[in-house]
Amino acid sequence: MSELPDPHDPFREARNKDGVLRCPFQGENIPMILRHADVRSAAKDYRTFSSDAPFRVPIPSEEAVRTMRQLPIETDPPEHSEYREIVEPFFLRARQPKVMAQVQALIDRELAAAMAQDSIEIVLKFALPVQSRALTHLLNVPEAEAETWIGWGIHVFRNIAGDFKKGTVLEDYLNKRFDQAQADPGEDFFSALTRATYRGRPLTRQEMMGFANLAFAGGRDTIIHSISSIIAYLGRHPDALEYLREEPGRIIHATEEFFRVFMPLTHIGRVCPAETLVHGVKVPANGRVSLNWASANFDETVFESPRQVRLDRRPNPHISFGVGPHLCLGAAHARLVIRSLLQSLIRRVAGFAILDAREHVEREPAYQRTNGFESLVVRFISR
Repeated sequence: MSELPDPHDPFREARNKDGVLRCPFQGENIPMILRHADVRSAAKDYRTFSSDAPFRVPIPSEEAVRTMRQLPIETDPPEHSEYREIVEPFFLRARQPKVMAQVQALIDRELAAAMAQDSIEIVLKFALPVQSRALTHLLNVPEAEAETWIGWGIHVFRNIAGDFKKGTVLEDYLNKRFDQAQADPGEDFFSALTRATYRGRPLTRQEMMGFANLAFAGGRDTIIHSISSIIAYLGRHPDALEYLREEPGRIIHATEEFFRVFMPLTHIGRVCPAETLVHGVKVPANGRVSLNWASANFDETVFESPRQVRLDRRPNPHISFGVGPHLCLGAAHARLVIRSLLQSLIRRVAGFAILDAREHVEREPAYQRTNGFESLVVRFISR
């Protein structure tokens, strides 16, 4: 058990005092909802806090980097439920024994290759390939397809510094894949979308693109940051690795605690269709609020000693995968990747030597939050 430094929870004072923190984003002064109960309530109240706002659900908004609405995340019920039903079976493939075995074998192979080197940079040379290749098994495409995705870096739309990339690399790729799927359909994600229907009609190309865009953008840097944060933590706390090795069944609860404390997505946006008062802050009609998952996961009224990493924490009602109708489609896949990683580590690794670490810090006018790594160089010590 260890305690995290303050940069992991820069919202504590505002959460305890006001429950909200105003922060400028792209010309909007957006109130960030900070408390666990308030975030849960807002996430379930889609009439007051709507997701039916193309490009404006992510913060910062993404009008400059994509041309289609992401599906199903940028819709409200009942449309959201109907859209979600189209792709949910593919995302639940992460619970199939065949896919679970494929991902475990992949991570075993990647870890063996990393351990054969004197040292390895984790973010780009380990976490990015693991995330990309694991995604091929979820989407049922050849693993070689991941080589293209690896070339995009840790975020489809942003550079490491956080600024937006130029161009339409992802959209060009997706259009090509859908053209191929329509000409020669298979059993993969892209082919499934070309055959799918919505309210009795085929999906439009824009709808297909909206689903695929989210599949590549939503679970990319989040899983990459989770992997690097966990490896860094275990390197700094070797007792935690031994704790898991003593009883591998502990991995299930440890995974949930890692998701809580190393929440890779600070927040997500909602739009208020009508003027709304949020903890005394007036949000104008069509103005945005932020649901701050990271702050909610450290709420002292819900989590005892929230800055302590307790790998046996129970109960653990973290909301790292959201809550309500927009519960993350990729949650099962993210859990599979992290549990498989921990299984590999306890079997193969005696410890880590951290040679260099440059943390990634979100720097905004109202807060600075440590979130993953820009670079993490380690040496694995074999058992």
